[in-house]
Amino acid sequence: MTTRRDFLKTMSMASAGLALGAGDLLNAQTISSKKARGEKVKIAYVGIGNRGEQIIGDFARTGMVEVVALCDVDMGAKHTQKVIAKYPKAKQFRDFRQMFDKAGNEFDAVAIATPDHSHFPISMLALASGKHVYVEKPLARTFYEAELLMQAALKRPNLATQVGNQGHSEANYFQFKAWMDAGIIKDVTAITAHMNNPRRWHTWDTNIYKLPSGQQLPKDMDWDTWLGVTPYHEYNQDYHQGQWRCWYDFGMGALGDWGAHILDTAHEFLELGLPYEVTMQYANGHNDYFFPYSSTVLFRFPQRKGMPPVDITWYDGLDNLPPIPQGYGVSGLDPNIPATNQGDTPTAKLNPGKIIYSRDLTFKGGSHGSTLSIIPEEKAKEMADKLPQVPKSPSNHFENFLLACNGIEKTRSPFEINGVLSQVFSLGVMAQRLNTQLFFDSRTKQITNNEFANAMLAGLPPRKGWDQFYKL
Repeated sequence: MTTRRDFLKTMSMASAGLALGAGDLLNAQTISSKKARGEKVKIAYVGIGNRGEQIIGDFARTGMVEVVALCDVDMGAKHTQKVIAKYPKAKQFRDFRQMFDKAGNEFDAVAIATPDHSHFPISMLALASGKHVYVEKPLARTFYEAELLMQAALKRPNLATQVGNQGHSEANYFQFKAWMDAGIIKDVTAITAHMNNPRRWHTWDTNIYKLPSGQQLPKDMDWDTWLGVTPYHEYNQDYHQGQWRCWYDFGMGALGDWGAHILDTAHEFLELGLPYEVTMQYANGHNDYFFPYSSTVLFRFPQRKGMPPVDITWYDGLDNLPPIPQGYGVSGLDPNIPATNQGDTPTAKLNPGKIIYSRDLTFKGGSHGSTLSIIPEEKAKEMADKLPQVPKSPSNHFENFLLACNGIEKTRSPFEINGVLSQVFSLGVMAQRLNTQLFFDSRTKQITNNEFANAMLAGLPPRKGWDQFYKL
């Protein structure tokens, strides 16, 4: 059994930058070859229902994949049968470990659309097995899981990695960079990020005092593999079919779900890195098990490369709209934002997005690939002839990944870039869970004012049989 002390020791060694040994442990070889642009990538899908079905469709539309294997813990369910019917020749598995063991020589890449808590072990095994990896955001649920995955990817530079914040290949990505290069976006001091749509847990009882009681497992479901590295929980329908996002043990709430679609470009191009302070400023419905009804979380980032310090304030919850600056105008919704299968309803008074404050200008933007606009409108008209031309994306997020697998492009949201943003959100979730203020030292990657929170950076030790994914 892995003890907390042993596990934390392993994690602290990893954060010190020691070489990751999962590839050595599994005797894996990194594969690399530059292929012709038209050559199809042989791919395996892990998590094929709901969101998995959506990204499988996105990959199919590229015309650049050959589907070799399908894997899901619930292969007999209606939400997975649709995909199975489309690819009758693909090999089928319920346990991703068996898929790699029995069919690993037949595919080059893996696309992962499973609950947040299982991103880490599947991605780690994929990299250790020499596979290119596409994984839905957030990259990982805990700070040190993201750390280990970044190290694993950096150790294997010939493998393409891509995190599924699709806006990173759309208009906002190229606009943000072009506007920064032209000096339109500069001296940013504050960002307001907001996601005020209903969430599934908003109707739950916050007087909860224990986890849900066990229920009958769906027929043929592999619950042990679904749980993965997390401590054992009895099966309950409130963990499955997207409900996992509600619980601290499995998901990352609204922040981990939407933050990567709202703050990704600002975090990358402003080179924000890791915050020195994360503070839970407001909580409605706080409890020990699932996310609050509403949260206001402040992230404070230091001065970087001549750029001023930046405060990011995150608002979620129906009763927790952010302050709106004068001249904001209408809250636009980008029609390209995909459905989330998370119970969204069009009742929000303010669509998910951000307000960026610089010393000279204020910008508003939505989520995913939504472009920024200067507010108020009078200022936008004044600046119109100063705005640079924004290049068009040469490839969407899925094409970008597949072209990178063939050595033609580089991915725009690789683990080494998105992983740091994932760590920012994991710190935010810890502040939410503890309803407190955390001070973080980015040099040592330690929380300095709360020993319990510092231990949470690694999370609970993995269950027996799952610790191999963390071993050095």
